[in-house]
Amino acid sequence: MPPSMVRRPLAAIARDLRDGRITSEQLVEEALDRIADPDGEGSRAFLTVYPDGARAAARAVDAMRREGMTISPLAGIPISVKEAFDVAGSAMHFGSKVYADGPKASRDAAVLRRIRAAGMVIVGRTNLPEFAFSTAGLNPHYGTPRNPYDRATGRIPGGSSSGAVVSVTDGMAAIALASDTGGSIRVPAALCGVTGFKPTARRVPLQGAGSLAKLLDSAGPIGHTVTCCAMLDAALRDEDCAWDSADVPPVGRLRFGVLRNYVTDDMDDAVAAAYERALAKLRDVGATLIDVTFPDVAKVVHANAKGGMQAAESFARHRHLIPQRAAEFDPRILARVMRGEGMTAADYLDTLRERAEVVEAFARLMRDYDALLLPTVPIVAPPLTRFEGDDAFFHKTQMALLKSAGLINFVDGCAVTLPCHAPGTAPVGLSLAAAGDSDAALLRTALAVEKLLRADVG
Repeated sequence: MPPSMVRRPLAAIARDLRDGRITSEQLVEEALDRIADPDGEGSRAFLTVYPDGARAAARAVDAMRREGMTISPLAGIPISVKEAFDVAGSAMHFGSKVYADGPKASRDAAVLRRIRAAGMVIVGRTNLPEFAFSTAGLNPHYGTPRNPYDRATGRIPGGSSSGAVVSVTDGMAAIALASDTGGSIRVPAALCGVTGFKPTARRVPLQGAGSLAKLLDSAGPIGHTVTCCAMLDAALRDEDCAWDSADVPPVGRLRFGVLRNYVTDDMDDAVAAAYERALAKLRDVGATLIDVTFPDVAKVVHANAKGGMQAAESFARHRHLIPQRAAEFDPRILARVMRGEGMTAADYLDTLRERAEVVEAFARLMRDYDALLLPTVPIVAPPLTRFEGDDAFFHKTQMALLKSAGLINFVDGCAVTLPCHAPGTAPVGLSLAAAGDSDAALLRTALAVEKLLRADVG
C-alpha cells in the first residue's frame, strides 16, 4: 500500500493541517479514493459513504483555516462512524437486512453532534455483524472486510467493529468511532494490529446509539495510537481535543497486576509468546508485575451461562420481527438472540445481582495497581474459510474472542488494547484495564507502556 497522509497518528495530521503542509480536502480525497478502490476493502468496510458531504465539510474547514480562525485540532480530519449510531435523515440498519427499510433518524446521535462540533469530517458509516452481536466480525448480508494481515489468506477482522477497524488500517479514515458491549472495539483492534479504547460505559453519552445491552454498552475510538484514542475521547466528552500527554508516568514506576486465571487459558502459541515478551519488557525497565487471580470470574461465567444480558435484551428488542422475518436474520446471530427467549425475569435479576458483586470485587482488586494486564484475545485471527459451514467453529471462536474483553465490560471497567506482536507476525493485543471511572489515568498509563512497546511492534 503506498504512503498515506491519512494512515497516520492524529497528532501528526493535526500539526500538518495547522502548519499548512496538507489540507483537509486532500485528506478527504485520499480517504474517499481508498474507499472507492475496487481492489480494496471499501465496499465491505462501509455500508454508506458521504462523498459530497465530506468534500463540502473539508472545503469549509480549509476556508476557516485560511482565514486564521481558531478551530479544533481535529477539524478537517476524516473519521468513519460505525453503523450503530443515528445519522439524521438516515435509517440505522445495525448490520441487518430486517432494518434496511426502518425509520430515518430525526437527529444525529449525541456523539455525532460532538464529532461535528469538533470539525471532523464523517466520510461514511462502517459495516458490522448483525445487531453488533459477534466478535468474529462476519456479516453474510453486506460482506466481511478482510483483516489487513495476510490478505492473501483472508482472515477475520474481528467484531463487531469490523468495518471500523479496516477503515483505519487501510487509510479510509484517520480514526473510527465504534461501540463496545463485550469487546467490539478491543477485539478487532487487537486482531488487526491497532489501538482501541473502551471507556467506562457512562463516560460518553449514548443517546441515539444502537444498543446490545444497555448496562454494558460504551462508545469509543479505534486508532493508531493511544494519543489518537485520547484525542477522540476528548471530543466525545466535549472537551479540549489537544490532549496533553506531558503528565505520563515513567513506566518503571508503574505497578501492574497480571491476571493469570481464566483469560490465559487456551492461549495459542503466537499470543502466549507475544504476551510474555511484552511482560518481560515491562519487567526489564523496572515496572512491578504481580501475578493475580480473580476468583469472581466464576460468577461472570455463571451469569452469562444462559446468554447473559446481551441475549435477554436482544430477544426483547427483536422478538416482534422473528415470527415473520426469521429467514432474513443471519442464522448464527438468530441462534444467539433466541437464547434470550428462555431467560426469565428471575434469571435477569440474578445476573444483575451477580454483576454488582463482581463489579465491587474488581474495584477492590484494582486499588493496588495502576492497571491490570491481560491478553486482549487468546488467538490470532483465523481464516474466513474456517467458518464456512462450520457453526461449531464459529461459536467456539466467538467464545474465545469474548473471554478477556467481555470480562472488562461485565466488571464495569475501562480498557486499552495495544499491539504487542513482533514485526511481520500475526497481530496480538495487550490489554490494560482498570476499574470504572479510571479512564484518564488508564490512558496515561497506556501511553507509557505504548512508548516502551511501539519500537518492536510490527
